[in-house]
Amino acid sequence: MGLFAKIGRFYAISSPSAATVDATSEQGQRYYRRLALQSFAAATLGYSLYYVCRTSLNVMKKPIIDNGILDATQLGYIGSALLIAYAVGKFVNGFVADYCNIKKFMATGLIVSTLANFIMGVLGLASGITAITTSVMFVVFAVMWGVNGWAQSMGAPPAIISLSRWFPLSRRGTFYGFFSASHNLGEWFSFVFVGQVVAVAGWQWGFFGSAMAGVIGVAIVVWFLHDTPESKGLPAIEVLSHESKPTDAESESTKAIQRQVLRSPAVWILAAASAFMYVSRYSLNSWGVLFLQEAKGFAMGDATFIISINALLGIFGTVLSGWLSDVLFKGNRKVPALMSGILLSVSYILFIYGGNSYAVNIVSMVLFGIAIGVLICFLGGLMAVDIVPRKATGAALGIVGMASYAAAALQEVVSGYLIDNNITETVNEVGETVKHYDFSQAALFWIAASVISFLLPLLNWRRKVEQ
Repeated sequence: MGLFAKIGRFYAISSPSAATVDATSEQGQRYYRRLALQSFAAATLGYSLYYVCRTSLNVMKKPIIDNGILDATQLGYIGSALLIAYAVGKFVNGFVADYCNIKKFMATGLIVSTLANFIMGVLGLASGITAITTSVMFVVFAVMWGVNGWAQSMGAPPAIISLSRWFPLSRRGTFYGFFSASHNLGEWFSFVFVGQVVAVAGWQWGFFGSAMAGVIGVAIVVWFLHDTPESKGLPAIEVLSHESKPTDAESESTKAIQRQVLRSPAVWILAAASAFMYVSRYSLNSWGVLFLQEAKGFAMGDATFIISINALLGIFGTVLSGWLSDVLFKGNRKVPALMSGILLSVSYILFIYGGNSYAVNIVSMVLFGIAIGVLICFLGGLMAVDIVPRKATGAALGIVGMASYAAAALQEVVSGYLIDNNITETVNEVGETVKHYDFSQAALFWIAASVISFLLPLLNWRRKVEQ
């Protein structure tokens, strides 16, 4: 048997269990609910720890720059390497994951991501012992962070597929809303945990801290994420929930519907809006700590704590988004999306120009977190799904995801360039050269992106939800 055949067999969807469970009995129902909730918890926590391995570099930028390891432009290119690989990988691995054992697929991605962080930590320690040139550090970091980006794209597809395999349509939306909070939960873990590790032990150990989080995530996925109900002796979710499976004719028409979605201006408008929203999101997460340190004089611990507030409140915003649209606005996502978009811009302006008050900066992050949590759910996919047939959900999400992360990658490069090209140097009283960063141009870029992100969906204001 060839290597690829062995790999295919290893990752193939689990075969149905020989032993079956009576799903109609009370014991069978308890068994199903326990496995479904375990899978949901493993997918949510596992993907949160994926995020720690993805965002760890964001809290290390100042010490890396201060130690002359890399400059802001190089860090921008490194960040974009992850996001470009992630954008392409999310498209590809979304299709691949449909044919895979989701436990093995998700665990593999996190193992690779963990190793990438560990290797970068080892290289960081080696740079303090041996003479490793900046160019070598830049190339290796960019390659490893690109590998990490591809591995990261193996997290969301199996996690979301687990919701489809284990939960009926009537409950999937509720669990999807809670799962979406895993993004913000992971960012919060990263800023608080990795930030404190960096503050106490140095930037190199931040990579080891994120690698430790990755190991914990792998263990959670391996032990608690279950591939399919059939592999555990249960009927398929369609049978458990009394839903009918699609016919062959319905399945064959999916390609034609997907082609229509690709030609839909409304979907591309929402993809562009999400792209600008992701510029705002990633600019704050990538450069917010550095901005607070350089422009406002905050210490590392205070800066990481302030930025972490937005990630934590994003959980509230994401969960709140479902209630806002379904209960308060009767399924209309346009109004809360517009309100959240305006709030995002206001919070960013407050963050940039609101002064050095600790309280004001925390308030700006509270508002930013709530707004971005709602927008990740709405602009990040749900509004696009609303205007296409159900069978084209994957195509709509693929378009939005690709645009979003390509824009986030471009943001890294543009922001790094704008920061590096607005540096002045002075000599202090002891003869040391001190760099002063001017964030004015980068800040205008970030705020403009947030404004465009809520203006673009207005072009779809009269577009009706697909029934």
